[in-house]
Amino acid sequence: MDAKLVSLIAASAAFVGSHFVLSHPLRSRVVAAVGPAGFQGVYSLFAFASLGWMVMAFLAIGPEGTVLWNGTSDPVWALASLLTLIASVLLLGSFMGNPALPAPNAAQHAARGVHGVFHVTRHPMMWAIALWGMAHILVRPDPRTLVLAGSFILLALAGSHLQDRKKQVLMGGAWQVWQAQTSYWPRPLGLLSAGWLPWLGGILLWLGATWAHVWLVYIPAGVWRWLG
Repeated sequence: MDAKLVSLIAASAAFVGSHFVLSHPLRSRVVAAVGPAGFQGVYSLFAFASLGWMVMAFLAIGPEGTVLWNGTSDPVWALASLLTLIASVLLLGSFMGNPALPAPNAAQHAARGVHGVFHVTRHPMMWAIALWGMAHILVRPDPRTLVLAGSFILLALAGSHLQDRKKQVLMGGAWQVWQAQTSYWPRPLGLLSAGWLPWLGGILLWLGATWAHVWLVYIPAGVWRWLG
């Protein structure tokens, strides 16, 4: 195996592994040792260091490489564009009364009942990350993309399950009621009940991000692929 790809795999393992270990088995010990603010500092240090390693290793490999299928066709790009649009809607909506976020009023958010993008899933932020990763694998199924995007997919979807367990401990019955009302797996028809604000914000975010895509990586994405 190429040394550059090995470096990317190692960086991705460090990124995903540090998130899991610090978020769950070691969290209480680190907080007890350095306090909540110190924990955030340690967590951020590991996150940014390993992410920076991932990015550098990814760029070092270069875009050339064997692909598993043709990701350049219009149907594949259309599907990927749809996934990133939905991801943008879920991401924007995840900040609107999300009980999964570390906020003191999380129980109050849960008591509101199902609202917004939570008609789709109780983990809209995590699924937004996963859909982003899936879209990038669709259009560029080469080894470096599979490793990097696959790492984000694993972190998001496995992290959601671990978050359910942690929230059950932290919130007790409030989370159990919320979990019973919502779904881990996305319910596509729930997008119809997401509300106009997540859709408006998501569309604007998607248009802006896909427009910037051509300036950042020199590849037109979203509607700009066909309008350019």
